[in-house]
Amino acid sequence: MKKLSSICAFLLSATLLAIPSASAFDPVSAANVFARLAAEPEMGNPSVSLLDLSTGEIVFESNAYSQRKPASTMKILSAVATLKYLNPSQVFATTVSLGTVPDSLVINGEYDPWISMDHRTAIKMKRTSFPRLAFNGLSAAKKNSGGSVKKLKVYYNDLYSNEVATFKAFYKKRGVTATFIKVSEEKAISLSGEQVVFSVSPSVKEIMNWFLLWSDNVLSERMARLAAKASGNEFNDKGVSITFATQLIEMGIDPSKIVVKDASGLSRENRVTANVMAKLLYQVHLDPLLATLIDGLPVSGESGTLQRRYVETAPDAVGLVKAKTGTLTGTVSLAGYVQSGEREYAFVVIADKIRRTNSASDQARKTLDRYLAKIAAPLLTPVVDTATVVTDSQTP
Repeated sequence: MKKLSSICAFLLSATLLAIPSASAFDPVSAANVFARLAAEPEMGNPSVSLLDLSTGEIVFESNAYSQRKPASTMKILSAVATLKYLNPSQVFATTVSLGTVPDSLVINGEYDPWISMDHRTAIKMKRTSFPRLAFNGLSAAKKNSGGSVKKLKVYYNDLYSNEVATFKAFYKKRGVTATFIKVSEEKAISLSGEQVVFSVSPSVKEIMNWFLLWSDNVLSERMARLAAKASGNEFNDKGVSITFATQLIEMGIDPSKIVVKDASGLSRENRVTANVMAKLLYQVHLDPLLATLIDGLPVSGESGTLQRRYVETAPDAVGLVKAKTGTLTGTVSLAGYVQSGEREYAFVVIADKIRRTNSASDQARKTLDRYLAKIAAPLLTPVVDTATVVTDSQTP
């Protein structure tokens, strides 16, 4: 019997690193694509800026210093202010209580932006219903007064002016004359008796994500004003304008060509430049806190106001564009980020000189989406294949 002379077993690990030749567009090629986009008649001589996020360099611009109507891309400024001046985990509470004074209610608020004035909308979107606050408060006051009340004193703190007006109208319609008295938070607490309703909003970050994703005008306005108030400015459009300018200056961006009439982009008097917005997007990308807003942006063909776009007109770009949309009559805008293989670009396109028709807006959107698809490509991760070869050598 022959003795086993040798047993040779060894592992051969062959690692094959496959780096795909992603159809990533280098800055020169991407610039050529955007030059053709800017020249398209459907775009109406737009304001355009394209920035390479890896270097911070502008690779293409056209009319980039021209003041244009941003439409809802203005909400990017609102989101930046929200993250810069408010705690992302902060929530807003509203309490309705019976007052210690006869025939009175106390509403202690925190300027909750999430409250909906329409009950059906509140139920659908899981928001606090304003009619619920008003109805439950009045019902409790009537019960506390023996079943009826004709005059009601309402002590309140930190409510929006339109909410106060709507409360008054709600009670008047039900035969109750309500006198609203503004008090401090401390006074509101001291006047509060039995709690009737307690409501709390989602976090600041969640609210911001919502107004970016679905372009909610009311929420963006309210969050921008809350940010202005937190920064030490006035709780109004003037305060918002100063806050936006301040945050741009702190980022090293000249705000002199920015005109802010509101925080949602609804006003046709708002003005921005593509150059300023591109530089802002670059700073957002660099800042770990501000960069969290990127996850709240609509994604091409997948979510929010971009959910139905790209799917048919530019399917190659589905999932590769994260951007804030903007629409006014005669204006189509888009500002955000596009993945281009190993590169990523920030882009701003404001077409505010197109014909004031739905068909013109639709054509501009489709043209813009098709051109973005020309530079969009997924970031392909290296594929590692490991092959294990085992060789046994034996003597019979």
